Amino acid sequence: MAQQVITTQDGHVQILRLNRPDKKNALTGDMYLGLADGLNAAGENSNTRVVLVTGTKGCFTAGNDIGDLLNQPAGDHPDGENRPFSQFIRALDGITKPVIAAVDGLAIGVGTTMLLHCDLVYAADNVRFHLPFTDLGLVPEAASSALLPQLAGYAKASEMLLLAEPFDANTALSIGLINRIFPAASLEQEALAIAHKLAAKPPQSVQNTKALIKKNRGDIANVIADELRVFTTQQKSLEAKEALSAFLERRTPDFSKF
Repeated sequence: MAQQVITTQDGHVQILRLNRPDKKNALTGDMYLGLADGLNAAGENSNTRVVLVTGTKGCFTAGNDIGDLLNQPAGDHPDGENRPFSQFIRALDGITKPVIAAVDGLAIGVGTTMLLHCDLVYAADNVRFHLPFTDLGLVPEAASSALLPQLAGYAKASEMLLLAEPFDANTALSIGLINRIFPAASLEQEALAIAHKLAAKPPQSVQNTKALIKKNRGDIANVIADELRVFTTQQKSLEAKEALSAFLERRTPDFSKF
């Protein structure tokens, strides 16, 4: 089986590539752990100054693999802290080195919320962003319930998280979710060039600047914990069972009985 998270080194830039194109790079527990390992390794590697996260041609990620999500046991931690997703998002939130995302095609669920933790985000002109949590009977994750209102304002964030309607790259640019839009054909090349430009700057200055910028975002670690707890509880609900089953069965969910 092909490696589903590929880590490569390009000078001072570490590239983390989601590589499950047959499933639109839908994220499994193993892939979350692979991403967490890659981020942690980048933090410890003195040769790495910048991390670039990307997907395959035409797809960043379709979000959680729903079948895999349903098979992940809560175990002894009903607050969700032992789940692979938790390890990934805490590694992404905690890394002191800058993280750049190059987003092509689909960016669904965590494919959008993880961008709130990236320092620079570049998107192809064909990207479709989507935060489908309420449609799936779930709740926001990755501290998006706090970070998205900070970024877009309460009204716009409420619209995006409650109505769960897809949006395009121009909308993402207008609310500050992404930095720039590139043609899909040149996206990765452009993002990598920017990563190398950043990696050429004094590393401690860059890391200290990132830390100062993040300092005013609030206690994101506690928001992540709160969301994990509610997400884990909500995932066990009858609403979520109906929504997720309908998704897997490719039918319209029926919420009239709730």
